Amino acid sequence: MLATLMPAIEIHGLEKSYKTGFFGNKLKQGLKPLTLSVEEGEVFGYLGPNGAGKTTTLKLLLGLVFPSGGTARILGRDLNDIEVKRFIGFLPEQPYFYDHLTPLELLDYYARLSGVDPRERKRSVDTALARVGMTASGKTQLRKLSKGMLQRVGIAQAIVHNPKLVLLDEPMSGLDPIGRREVRDLVQELNEEGKTIFFSTHILSDAETLCDRVAVLNKGELKGVGVVADLLRQVSGEVEVVWQGAKAISALSALGARCHATGDTVRAVLPERLLEAALDALRVNHARLTRVTPVQATLEDYFLARVGEEKSAEVTA
Repeated sequence: MLATLMPAIEIHGLEKSYKTGFFGNKLKQGLKPLTLSVEEGEVFGYLGPNGAGKTTTLKLLLGLVFPSGGTARILGRDLNDIEVKRFIGFLPEQPYFYDHLTPLELLDYYARLSGVDPRERKRSVDTALARVGMTASGKTQLRKLSKGMLQRVGIAQAIVHNPKLVLLDEPMSGLDPIGRREVRDLVQELNEEGKTIFFSTHILSDAETLCDRVAVLNKGELKGVGVVADLLRQVSGEVEVVWQGAKAISALSALGARCHATGDTVRAVLPERLLEAALDALRVNHARLTRVTPVQATLEDYFLARVGEEKSAEVTA
């Protein structure tokens, strides 16, 4: 159980609308009134498809854009308090750095901007580079680095000043599987040090592995928030049925089961509520049942259920 002193982020009715159209006479609601709380010491995942409003939320929290309504507090301070910025680390989704600089020079620059003590600056820069596995490339110009390496440098600049709150917008973007694993390990390390991590991602398996809680956003509207295990219990369960005898495939397929045959062995996945009907069909077709196994729901299942419900409603309308 997390020991918390205060919410790291408190959002109350925060919203953002943009002017669109040729004459700018139309309003598009990029973020509908959002109320959300992130506890101190949490790893909090912010999930949603492209255009859901995730980046808009982060920009509002950082003061990069101004809200159309609502309020927010960060680390107990008002959103407009400039002093709170020194306690925040931020990685944008597509960071842009001066490409003639080296990682060492870039991090030294950000450390200066963040007010790192001059006596501690070199150690802070070296430590940040080491944590993202970029020590060997510290003197290489950024323009010569791959996208994945630039992403690592971006994460390093977000933590070089030892912030209390780290905001990461798609931190796994551009990373290979090994790089993603290293970033996951780093996020866990930062959290163990007491930092609060708030990150957006479309890689749901990473969120499921890392997060204490997640929120799902779609079209600027909050669709669900909670502990991952609690959210997964809301998803309709499925079961895998394995049997011998290909003759029963058509009967199970008619029930909506997803069947896959390997020789005489057939595996089918279907909703748990249809299990009894499936077993009856197997008996009628004289199939030999081998195994019935519950299929554990994933965060992807929950995500698709929430986003899919809205799409189904749109089609029906």
